[in-house]
Amino acid sequence: MPVFGPDERWRVTHLGRLMGHALRRFDERVLWLMAHSAQAPLALSNLAAREQVGAAIVHITRHLPLGGARLTELAHSAGMSKQAMGDLVDQCEAWGLVRREPDPHDRRARRIVFTPTGLDWLQALQRAVAQAEREFRAAVGDAVATVVALGLEAYAEGGPTARPAAYNVRSRPRAR
Repeated sequence: MPVFGPDERWRVTHLGRLMGHALRRFDERVLWLMAHSAQAPLALSNLAAREQVGAAIVHITRHLPLGGARLTELAHSAGMSKQAMGDLVDQCEAWGLVRREPDPHDRRARRIVFTPTGLDWLQALQRAVAQAEREFRAAVGDAVATVVALGLEAYAEGGPTARPAAYNVRSRPRAR
């Protein structure tokens, strides 16, 4: 690992970098738990065990509502381009996690929805996330974990002058 002097240490210890490292560590743990889950669909569990399922697949499951979404809505929610999200949806569709179906409100549009296998994956993911959160709490203590969660939630929500973040679905106006 490179050695940084005292005047440049901020580059490796600033909050954004620490949050990025923490997110990668958390996602890696969740994927490991998914790879070893008896509840995850076997084919997907095997893909995760061979590191064929990346954090990007976990990412799509964070943003796809149970009722489904149009590709543009999903991309906006995830803060990705429509093309990049389309590639992820194609991969998830090939693995049987999602399917495209006609939008009941607009025949020209398609909605991305979870398949039954995708819903099984989502339930196993929920258990893996809960386990990873328990491990985080055990590592840093309940008080620190609570403060971190509250702080990150407040930061993600932004303040009155903050621009709404694409990944913050609650503050995002619904596209029509």
